[in-house]
Amino acid sequence: MHIETFRTYCLAKPGVTEEFPFDEVTLTFKVMGKIFAITGLNREDFQVNLKCDPERVDELRADHPQILPGYHMNKKHWNTVLFEDGLSEKLLKELIDHSYELVVKKLKKADRELLKQWESEG
Repeated sequence: MHIETFRTYCLAKPGVTEEFPFDEVTLTFKVMGKIFAITGLNREDFQVNLKCDPERVDELRADHPQILPGYHMNKKHWNTVLFEDGLSEKLLKELIDHSYELVVKKLKKADRELLKQWESEG
């Protein structure tokens, strides 16, 4: 998956914004202000840090050499996914969706309700 496809996919989700909170090369995607995806624009290979349920982390890493412990992140909750190294677009979208959903589950109830409202309108 190319970075522009990834960007478009993330931004199509309700409540998502893109920001550069750390520096001019670290792009984050947030839902209601909470990060669910991070990528470095200065990297030669396109890779993304995505949140992951700790119960799935080991299995995903064992099954896919393109999924690594989260670079500069909590290794129990984040994976670094190599986006241009043979993973199917279907799996990549599933991993993005999973990260987004994990963050949404932890949002305040009012924010979750607002997202549901936006989804029904969209």
